[in-house]
Amino acid sequence: MLADRPVTPSTLSLKDLPWQIVWDKEKCALCGRCTAVCPMQAIELGVFRKRLLTPSLAPRQETGNTFATWYGIRQKTDPAHRCVGCAMCTLVCPNDAIVPLRSDEADKLRFHINQGGQPRSRGGRRNVPGGILDRIKFTRISMLTDPALDAGRHEFELRTLLGRVLPPEQNLRFLRQNGWIPPVRDIYPLVIGGMSFGALSPNMWEGLQLGVTYLNEELGLPVRICTGEGGCPPRLLRSRFLKYVILQIASGYFGWDEIIHAIPEMKEDPCAIEIKYGQGAKPGDGGLLMWYKVNKLIAAIRGVPAGVSLPSPPTHQTQYSIEESVAKMILSMSMAWGFRVPVYPKISGTSTALAVLNNLTRNPYAGGLAIDGEDGGTGAAYNVSMDHMGHPIASNIRDCYQTLVALGQQNELPLFAGGGVGKSGNLAANAAALIMLGASGVQAGKYIMQAAAGCLGSEGDRCNICNIGQCPKGITSQDPRLYRRLDVDDVAQRLVDTVLAFDTELKKIVAPLGRSTSLPIGMADAIGIDDYHVAKRLDIGFVV
Repeated sequence: MLADRPVTPSTLSLKDLPWQIVWDKEKCALCGRCTAVCPMQAIELGVFRKRLLTPSLAPRQETGNTFATWYGIRQKTDPAHRCVGCAMCTLVCPNDAIVPLRSDEADKLRFHINQGGQPRSRGGRRNVPGGILDRIKFTRISMLTDPALDAGRHEFELRTLLGRVLPPEQNLRFLRQNGWIPPVRDIYPLVIGGMSFGALSPNMWEGLQLGVTYLNEELGLPVRICTGEGGCPPRLLRSRFLKYVILQIASGYFGWDEIIHAIPEMKEDPCAIEIKYGQGAKPGDGGLLMWYKVNKLIAAIRGVPAGVSLPSPPTHQTQYSIEESVAKMILSMSMAWGFRVPVYPKISGTSTALAVLNNLTRNPYAGGLAIDGEDGGTGAAYNVSMDHMGHPIASNIRDCYQTLVALGQQNELPLFAGGGVGKSGNLAANAAALIMLGASGVQAGKYIMQAAAGCLGSEGDRCNICNIGQCPKGITSQDPRLYRRLDVDDVAQRLVDTVLAFDTELKKIVAPLGRSTSLPIGMADAIGIDDYHVAKRLDIGFVV
């Protein structure tokens, strides 16, 4: 037996795996759907043989041997084909004959999967409820409101501004000196955060773009979507739908050759240009699109060979300070579009965010500042970076807003907050809390993925393979076998439903405050929390 199944130091048993497949022989119809749908190929059809003992009735006669043979499902113990608990097998099984169950002990797989000394990276993110944003309450409710502001009628619109808003006298002086004024966009306060064409599957990316177009052109909601680093398909660059898109440039400059070449042929200007210096999911780290996600289409758009890993450097290699960034990147991007498009940086939540903000306040070319807190992202990042680095978004955005108030520029430079917004499902409440702490709008990415495509990942380390291109739903995969599971129209419809639900809930919060003509940006006297130290830190009400 040992010759048939050798035991080595690297041999694992099913008990060592974090997820174990439970298969019911009596219910199974041997249709093979579970093995076909498994993204990790963690299960396979197997032949089982069992010896049956048949006792002899005659004395001194040897007991006979008979064997029973049947077909069934066998789970692999190879770390490369480990079960991730996504339960796609359960979803497609017609007889409920198979289900993955969490192991009852700490798995040993983590010590076997890191051969070569590479730290473990994952695609998921903690979703533990009870964070600061979830605990904030809206305490200032007007008892006498205008019927038009009734929370049940919603006869008002929610809008915010993206771009530098100079006072009238400064605008005139700026116009006389430069011949133009800083561009401003009137947009919806919910922006779909940067998720690149490459990180997301073609069907997922196209579905989001289709949903955003429908929201703008059919429902009149000016929702904007950021491309993330990696460019976008040439047909989008040359279409009229580009005006609903925020183009992102990051340290890898992926896809920017295609964008620059398309500028003379653009029918519309993009909504804005976002220069990414950091993201909350992995502050201080560069992004990484692994080689098996870089197919010919992704390689052509990004201007690189197919089948090579694409790491983004942690910083822009041509700039060494935020001052140089303002002087070079923001100004050059503004010039590329004839000063018609707002340009703003995106940074990780950090204690140095105020230094960046102070520099931006002195330069009228900067169209705003986006800050990404520690709880955001599904990117390929090491555990140590995702769990132990970064800054909470609530205190970071509050500090920045209060700095703007001290400078008298709170209505001039917009702040956009991201990172864990809606991570436990409370998207509208989290967004309203951040707006009242000082944000002009919020960016959400992971929540949109979960809502629009039904992400299967969880904090219990279920699935969480966004980064390796084997997403069972096809959300973050470049494998046609997987991403064809996503219907583009269904993704668009679910995105529209998500935004409409967000719109209704945000109005339910804003209307009782008596605000209809503008968002309650910085209206911190309307919120409170049941933690004295948090209330003091955020300068909001303490309520018990």
